[in-house]
Amino acid sequence: MAHLSIRIDDELHGRLARRARVVGVTITELIRPLLEQAADPRSGYVYTTQDEILSGVIQTLSIVAASVRKRSPELLEEGMADARQMLLDRGLLDPEQRS
Repeated sequence: MAHLSIRIDDELHGRLARRARVVGVTITELIRPLLEQAADPRSGYVYTTQDEILSGVIQTLSIVAASVRKRSPELLEEGMADARQMLLDRGLLDPEQRS
């Protein structure tokens, strides 16, 4: 089994240790499900500090896509296919979501 070391501040470590004690598990057992969720491309989005930026980008691209769809549905479909392929190539889309 692989071993992972991360550095966290003492205050966060104390909070994790207290929480783990309350639920009767080790810190490793407490955080392992979070790591599994973060590594699973089918799971929900894992919060990061870039959520606000991502939200703005998604809203902007949605407006652009709506505009392109009105003018040329074929061009929108071509662009969506290109975007899906880029996401697949980077491991950001489940291969089953190809179409």
